[in-house]
Amino acid sequence: MEFLTEYGLFLAKVVTLVAAFALVLILSLSARQQKRPSEKGHLLVKHLNEAFDQVTQSLNNAMLSEDAQKQAEKNEKRRLKSVRKAEKAALKRGDAEGEDSETAEKRVFVLDFDGDVEASAVDNLREEISALLSVAGEGDEVLIRLESAGGVVHGYGLAASQLRRIRDHGVKLTVAVDKVAASGGYMMACIADQIIAAPFAVLGSIGVAAQIPNFNRLLKSQNIDVEMHTAGEYKRTLTMLGENTEAGREKFLAELEDVHELFKAFVAENRPKVDVAAVGTGEAWYGRRALERQLVDVLMTSDEYVIEKLKDFAVYEVKYEIQQGKFEQAMKRFSALSTQWPVRQKILAQLDRL
Repeated sequence: MEFLTEYGLFLAKVVTLVAAFALVLILSLSARQQKRPSEKGHLLVKHLNEAFDQVTQSLNNAMLSEDAQKQAEKNEKRRLKSVRKAEKAALKRGDAEGEDSETAEKRVFVLDFDGDVEASAVDNLREEISALLSVAGEGDEVLIRLESAGGVVHGYGLAASQLRRIRDHGVKLTVAVDKVAASGGYMMACIADQIIAAPFAVLGSIGVAAQIPNFNRLLKSQNIDVEMHTAGEYKRTLTMLGENTEAGREKFLAELEDVHELFKAFVAENRPKVDVAAVGTGEAWYGRRALERQLVDVLMTSDEYVIEKLKDFAVYEVKYEIQQGKFEQAMKRFSALSTQWPVRQKILAQLDRL
């Protein structure tokens, strides 16, 4: 027993030393990172037509005999040579005569928005939109593959404003929802000229929610007083530590109702065919039910839509990637591992029961 006690104390010391070392290392890396000038990101552009053709060609070649593969490769080289020759000729004609808007290549720009509670992806979104609007013109289209269950009002309000820039520029905007666009996510989606959704995607939730814990009674039971001094009748309504009043609760609820009214008015402005009184209840609906309520226009996955566009448009996937330092990369890996750990524990627990 004495050995176990000593071993436990030794283990605690080791863990403490490791934790202290890790903390010092993190603080040191953080300080070094702050001293460096912030590095801007860079734009990544992928030509989806070429990527799709390569995949299709690889599959076709895999099903051909060796001789047939060689012949297919020769035919592809001839085709590419012919395409390049035609492109050069078209370019010369364009230089000499000016590009005809009716014969110019039409493009679709594909962006991804994976929203968290803070709508932090808006930082990348604004860069992507600024870049594509510098080249997009009449006949072009922007497709946003949107996934978000919503979050803070100001974050998603800004994200919706970024999408508004696309429509104000005269470019068609389509939003595709494969899984969920609820609350703030739907606030963004309703800006679009067209909303497409998978049959079991979740949409709607045109409502506002807020909750806050209050520890005032616990603190009082421990004889702990909390003082808060404010200037302005409603500088604070509900607090976590102080004693909340009925007047504070009423003001808090009034503010929630005001945000809800703004939300409903925003949806009504951008999708006038929607019966906002019927759908503005905070409920969410699966794709087919959302279509019945005109919250979406077409039931289709983003993959189907992109493949359809590949037939007649040049489709480009645009992504703005912010260069991360070693510290941010290390913290991101640590966060991912910590997130996966409970899942692994659950899996192991299930295996133990088998």
